[in-house]
Amino acid sequence: MSGETILIVDDEKSILKLIKYNLENEGFKTVTVTSGEAAISSSFEITPDIIVLDLMLPGLDGIEVCRILSRDKRTSHIPILMLTARSDNSDIIAGLDAGADDYITKPFSPKVLVARIISVLRRSRKNVSLSSETACLSIHNIRINTDKYEITVGNKLISMSVTEFAILNFLCRNPGWVFSRNQIISAVKGDDYPVTERSVDVQILGIRKKLGKQGKYLETVRGIGYRMAENLNET
Repeated sequence: MSGETILIVDDEKSILKLIKYNLENEGFKTVTVTSGEAAISSSFEITPDIIVLDLMLPGLDGIEVCRILSRDKRTSHIPILMLTARSDNSDIIAGLDAGADDYITKPFSPKVLVARIISVLRRSRKNVSLSSETACLSIHNIRINTDKYEITVGNKLISMSVTEFAILNFLCRNPGWVFSRNQIISAVKGDDYPVTERSVDVQILGIRKKLGKQGKYLETVRGIGYRMAENLNET
């Protein structure tokens, strides 16, 4: 995977140079900017494949940049990997809720950053392709059929509420990704989905119970939210 254009946003020039050097060595094209305002204008102009965004920026900060880009139809499809010098759960949650797809804390290993970028790009491509694929999905011996509105574990048919079905389907189609409660709500919201942030925990508990042993793959990321474990046998 190379040739994609990556927009790097950071007000520290040394960080910009470090990221730019390592990404270009991997075959990526890069564009660098030092402010939130420039990040937004560049995103509209070049439509990058992914944005590496520092949260602590002068003027318009990274959180607000995330919100603006994720709400605009021209840029809402662009994955955002946020960089933060603060590892507080509240900062990470704020970034994810604002629209970031993943995060990495400073100081960071350039090799780890490159790996995370490649992972986000790969997942983004899979998510796009899902819309044109079959309604059936199988992971960890959990099979979901959205046409028949069925969930099976092995050969056992599992009965779930509309909300439980929607949450499990969303998490299973994005394995490995951590989602805050608000992100889960946004993904399944609608007239038939009476979900609140507090009730997400209750729904997850119910889903785990119904999945039995397979419920262990629905993981809690303390202080942030939930994720479906990746299928390591997937190629």
